[in-house]
Amino acid sequence: HAGKKAFTCNDCSKSFTRKDSLIRHQHIHTGECPFTCKDCSKSFRDKTCLIRHQRIHTGERPFSCADCGKSF
Repeated sequence: HAGKKAFTCNDCSKSFTRKDSLIRHQHIHTGECPFTCKDCSKSFRDKTCLIRHQRIHTGERPFSCADCGKSF
């Protein structure tokens, strides 16, 4: 059923529609940071944060301002 939150955190009772969302959330309680940067060994709770961090090492600036064209 659409929108049914079948996955509930045992620590804080927050509910999620997807199991992977619950697992990612549980890292808050465990302190686990399973995503590690291969360049500097800094660890992150979530893959998206790791990807954003890796831009420090690559110099990638994937976004640009529509007004001035400056990348960030």
